Amino acid sequence: MKIFTLILITLFMNNFSEQNKKTELATLGGGCFWCTEAVFLEMQGVEKVVPGYSGGHVKNPAYREVTTGRTGHAEVVQITFNPEITTFSEILEVFFKTHDPTTLNRQGNDVGTQYRSAIFYHNEEQKQIAEKVIALFEQEKVYDDPIVTEVTPFEAFYLAEDYHHNYFARNKNQPYCQFVVAPKVEKFRKIFKEKVK
Repeated sequence: MKIFTLILITLFMNNFSEQNKKTELATLGGGCFWCTEAVFLEMQGVEKVVPGYSGGHVKNPAYREVTTGRTGHAEVVQITFNPEITTFSEILEVFFKTHDPTTLNRQGNDVGTQYRSAIFYHNEEQKQIAEKVIALFEQEKVYDDPIVTEVTPFEAFYLAEDYHHNYFARNKNQPYCQFVVAPKVEKFRKIFKEKVK
């Protein structure tokens, strides 16, 4: 009987500590979500990355609708991260250095509002951090052109279809993955060696 009680207490405590484990969310649009997901899946402190849609006016949109640009949604990733290992500002530093935040509604050959650079902040602190990081990048003239990244409040996130999840890892030989996604992942590994899992 004592062993059974001990097992129950252990299970309860493990479950309780998992529920109280502190994590935060970041919702970012950096063009095609296959690229952004692939980069952040490799970052220390990131526990989960899921592709989806945010920032539009259509509920539960499908990929084929989002690609038309008429839903108002951007392709985004929602990142669950442990702030004791990586901070929101570090997440944004990686975000800004692995996509082009100076092209309006475009990333390379991907053109349309669905590919816009966007930060959907979850609280006032995230908003302030985003504005400070952008101001710092502008001040240091990291880019030749002004940053056009949208900084707007988070409203809703709609999960992308299953076949988009972990897309790069499952489709490495596909031409888009080889010529567009892989260079961004390599750039992350090169610039942020100390942040790679």
